[in-house]
Amino acid sequence: MTLFEAKPYDPAQGRKRRNIIIALAFVVLVIGLIWWQLRFWPEERVVDRFFNALQQQNFDQAYGIWMNDPDWKQHPDQYSRYTINDFLKDWGPSGEWGIIKSHKIYAAGYPPRGRGAPAFGSPSGVVVIVTVNDRIAHKASLWVQKADKTLGFSPYVPPD
Repeated sequence: MTLFEAKPYDPAQGRKRRNIIIALAFVVLVIGLIWWQLRFWPEERVVDRFFNALQQQNFDQAYGIWMNDPDWKQHPDQYSRYTINDFLKDWGPSGEWGIIKSHKIYAAGYPPRGRGAPAFGSPSGVVVIVTVNDRIAHKASLWVQKADKTLGFSPYVPPD
């Protein structure tokens, strides 16, 4: 078959090809949007579990989530840098937040460049900001380490 013997143009096949391309572009866009919305979901889930344990006043479980070690009581000497007593001073009923009755994850994201984030590449953790006890003006800011899902106080504190 030569160029002069080519099949005639079929408009139905052209429409079909165009519709497939549009559908694929739409699917890629939807998948991208879903990924964008859920990119911090694992870190948000850890923080949500942490605050649920605090709401139930299950401080041993909350400490286990903080350290990402549910069996922390088997080897408490590994956590001498931030002991359970220090944890209770921060998160117990006499801590900054008092008795935690409610929480809502407000936002999650990487810290701005130069504030705990490396100059190049992605940071080692995610900042999760939580509204505690309906305090709108003052929010808790937690750091979730991406590698092992341990919690800590965020190096970046957003302005109130």
